Amino acid sequence: MNFDRSETAVVFIDPQVDVLSKNGKNWGAVGASVTENKTVENMLRIFKAAKSAKYGVFISPHYFFPTDRNWKFNGPLETDEFATGTFARSGTLSLDGFEGSGADWLDEFKPYIDDGETVVVSPHKVFGPQTNDLVLQLRKRGIRRIVLGGMLANMCVESHLRDLLEQGFEVHVVSDATAGPRHPVWGDGYKAAMINYAFLAHGVISTDEAVASMQ
Repeated sequence: MNFDRSETAVVFIDPQVDVLSKNGKNWGAVGASVTENKTVENMLRIFKAAKSAKYGVFISPHYFFPTDRNWKFNGPLETDEFATGTFARSGTLSLDGFEGSGADWLDEFKPYIDDGETVVVSPHKVFGPQTNDLVLQLRKRGIRRIVLGGMLANMCVESHLRDLLEQGFEVHVVSDATAGPRHPVWGDGYKAAMINYAFLAHGVISTDEAVASMQ
């Protein structure tokens, strides 16, 4: 498997403090999976490989603004996100309080995201990219193949996978560059995602395979 940089891009979902850091609001639910998969370390390896080999990198972030609190109904996870302030920002046109917040990037990712070349698309609001401009940004650059990772495996990453497939992209999910929540009643979100990835994605690959394929 060899990727062509002219038509392949890395897409990372929610590379943010609240879901990838011990200081994040969701560490209690996701920390074990992030640690076991070495998710942060593997995402960092992919960032480095992509930048070194001149692959495009796209970030689909998750942000909530104060006006989003006026929504009239929410699912259980959205309700929890609002209650905990997950991915909260002060406003659409303001970065007040952003630096170092749960909505911010992990510090180790910042040199690769803030390099003036990485494309940070508008935020998705529930799980998938239907509410942002990710597909437009990819198509405008002639991208047809995607290396996909980030958070959370069974929610935002899987939702992005499903929509990108419907949009006609070839998608390879990096199994150890994601992680999922564990819930005492609902179960292990990461395991659920891995089953669905196997049925849906064009490939379920490791970080080693992803990096090797971008040489």
